[in-house]
Amino acid sequence: MKPAFYAMLTAICWSVGSLFEKKGLQIAQLPPIMGITIRTAVAIVVLGAISYPHWDKLSGIGKLPLLYLILGGGVLAGSFGMLFFYTAIGTGKLSLVLPIAFGLSPLIGFLLGVVILKEPAHSHKIFGVLMVSLGVFLITR
Repeated sequence: MKPAFYAMLTAICWSVGSLFEKKGLQIAQLPPIMGITIRTAVAIVVLGAISYPHWDKLSGIGKLPLLYLILGGGVLAGSFGMLFFYTAIGTGKLSLVLPIAFGLSPLIGFLLGVVILKEPAHSHKIFGVLMVSLGVFLITR
């Protein structure tokens, strides 16, 4: 399937999941750190089972790819990013938090792709990123 289809599924899962997470935090009056801990524990079980057929591939990947995955996915996105996100949805309005959290990622992702990965900066991409960023600005005003 096309990457855009999976990206749309991601947006649906993250948006609906965020609604459930916010409601769970509110009803139980839990601190954000408990929400992210529950989320991570469940994700480890589910993803561990789904990824089981691929575990043998870990032995030969080398230190640098593993370091990138640990720092990028485990520390930055998986720990701090989710902790900040849970703190935001636990204390803020979902209609404000989601556009900021997920609306600024196209700008940051575009800049990282162009500057670090040397991806082309086509005019339609620049225009799209500017429009999304403008939308985030308008929503947050």
